[in-house]
Amino acid sequence: MVITLRKITEQDAAAIARLSGQLGYSASVAATAQRIQAVLENRDHCGYVAVADEKLIGWIHGFHTFRLESDAFVEVGGLVVDADYRSKGIGLMLVEQVKAWALERGVHKIRVRCNSSRMEAHAFYRRIGFSESKEQKVFDGIS
Repeated sequence: MVITLRKITEQDAAAIARLSGQLGYSASVAATAQRIQAVLENRDHCGYVAVADEKLIGWIHGFHTFRLESDAFVEVGGLVVDADYRSKGIGLMLVEQVKAWALERGVHKIRVRCNSSRMEAHAFYRRIGFSESKEQKVFDGIS
């Protein structure tokens, strides 16, 4: 199986919405297309997809960010590999693509936040060289 990586496009919206659904994130194709457009229009964001035999089998979103109290970093905003293609190195390929994007920007730290219940994802990130630095609670407000 030959895997190719390329930049995300709005035409990927249906496949990305389908893959996101595998992790419990429900979004319409139209909403996903709008989000892809926002990524494409913002130079501080990147998105890549993995394709095998003309089928989109994975995606990753990264964004450059900083905090007043710490150095800049690139955060993985989302990563999904189709359940039928997991454990084949595709997730690592996608993460490496975002790492390369970060290095092009002079950023040497990658961060990912992962739901505390996603034990397989925790093991994946540890396996590819990430280390756990802290636990958090996430609070959403009302606008």
